[in-house]
Amino acid sequence: MNNGPTTVYVNFFIRSIQGLDDKRMQYKVQLTFRQQWSDDRLKFDDLGGKLKQLSLRDPSTLWMPDTFFQNEIEGKTHNIMVPNVLVRIFPDGKILYSTRVSLTLSCPMSMKLFPMDRQSCQIRIASYGWTTEDLVFLWKDVDPVQIVRNLHLERFTLEKFYTDYCNSKTSTGEYSCLLLDMMFERDLNYYLKHVYIPSCMMVIVSWLPFWLDRKAAVGRVGLGVIVLLTMAVQCSFNSASLPSVSYTMAIDVWTGMCLTFMFLALLESVLVSHVSKSSVRRDRDQTELESVPFEVEESKVAAKGRLSLWLNKVQSRPSRVDVVSRIAFPVCFALFNIGYWAGYL
Repeated sequence: MNNGPTTVYVNFFIRSIQGLDDKRMQYKVQLTFRQQWSDDRLKFDDLGGKLKQLSLRDPSTLWMPDTFFQNEIEGKTHNIMVPNVLVRIFPDGKILYSTRVSLTLSCPMSMKLFPMDRQSCQIRIASYGWTTEDLVFLWKDVDPVQIVRNLHLERFTLEKFYTDYCNSKTSTGEYSCLLLDMMFERDLNYYLKHVYIPSCMMVIVSWLPFWLDRKAAVGRVGLGVIVLLTMAVQCSFNSASLPSVSYTMAIDVWTGMCLTFMFLALLESVLVSHVSKSSVRRDRDQTELESVPFEVEESKVAAKGRLSLWLNKVQSRPSRVDVVSRIAFPVCFALFNIGYWAGYL
């Protein structure tokens, strides 16, 4: 071996990325992993340019770097038909080692902006036992990372990626490390179709009792209860596929406010129905009172007649609370939407 650390140049071709799992905070990747280094012991005569390279099927006879993936959860190489391994030795002693591997890698995620979030997932490559005094990893100068065209990801888009170094120092020395950082942007369209638009429609439906006869207490309250329970079931279903985090996510704010608007609409229906029944009871008591003969001053009779006429007019037109609610609820919900989307997008 040459004096000084052995330099290993790394590059790879990403064949697929799948299974970005929010709940487990991991993802799967399949790649063609290539390493290149020099071993002076393997130099050979190229016979005047006639012998350009040697190929090996069994790399176990060679010295190889002790490469491992730091954030690996599971991994495997492929041996279908034949082992997917390529080893080439060049006349100057350079060695190219290429293999196809499938990895399940950890990807810690911050879900505070979910589902308007971007997630950074990494691939970390390091030496397990050799320190930088013996082995150094370097990215290949040209195209260190290549990605298959038309990469398909469920609910995500690969926005950008970059390469870097992540050397670490421990009590046993400094270890060389390579870092690939990939930024994934979540596809909001799925959540618009399955969460935001349906919940928005349910909030609007919860306002329909404002236009119903206030005497139809069963219909008004029943509609509000049904919509509220439907929204609660949808929230429970959506939460089942998300990680259990201690902080509030953007989708929690949305569903929480939608439930609040529905609950307030239900309370309004109950309040109006109660006031309506009280008004009917009061009018009935007043009618019974008028049927009792007693003497009053003429001015008091006239005042009582005007009061009865005003109460009858109120009874014949929609409740003032309903009229206010028809305007206040949509305006408040619109203002909430403006603040929500401006704050999270």
